Amino acid sequence: MKILAIELSTARGSLAWLDGEIEVAREWPNDRKNSGALFTNLDAIIKKFGSPETIIVGLGPGSYAGTRIAISAATGLQLSSGARLIGFPSACAMECEAAEYCVIGDARRKSFFFARIRENELVEGPALFPEPDLKAKLDTLEPTMPVFSSELLPQFDRAVVHFPSALALARVAREPERGFHFPPLEPIYLREPHITLPK
Repeated sequence: MKILAIELSTARGSLAWLDGEIEVAREWPNDRKNSGALFTNLDAIIKKFGSPETIIVGLGPGSYAGTRIAISAATGLQLSSGARLIGFPSACAMECEAAEYCVIGDARRKSFFFARIRENELVEGPALFPEPDLKAKLDTLEPTMPVFSSELLPQFDRAVVHFPSALALARVAREPERGFHFPPLEPIYLREPHITLPK
């Protein structure tokens, strides 16, 4: 199966192609205001390998702008190629040796998200916590439990900067029993959108 994976939910963008024994991955600094690097890498992959049969997109949580760009690019490619389009939580696509880990991140407005992942599936969250509550939550974890964040969060001693991986997403797409999201795809929203009304 020819699988294309796109992951733009953090400050590191990535793209991956899987086809049998062929595994190709590309990574770049993800500027959320300029998606040119995605399209440059996407063009190179499509020219080299042709159209995908399955496209998988990381849905966050993370940068809404980056995730929406990834979804839009994948949707356009799906329309032209006829590929199957699926989404999956980016937090479940960390490349690491541990079978279970936690992911935290800044959810703005003085809150942080927490998610627990086992075998690339969400088993808890993502849920929002104020800083003191998240610190207390992390204190209850086993000492050997990895805690990842895609940004530097010095107030949480256990958090190690680590990014979701398009290659990990692509590998998950080969497993039909997974709980995929289907079109129309949306970023994972941690709270209701905040709308400022005119006075």
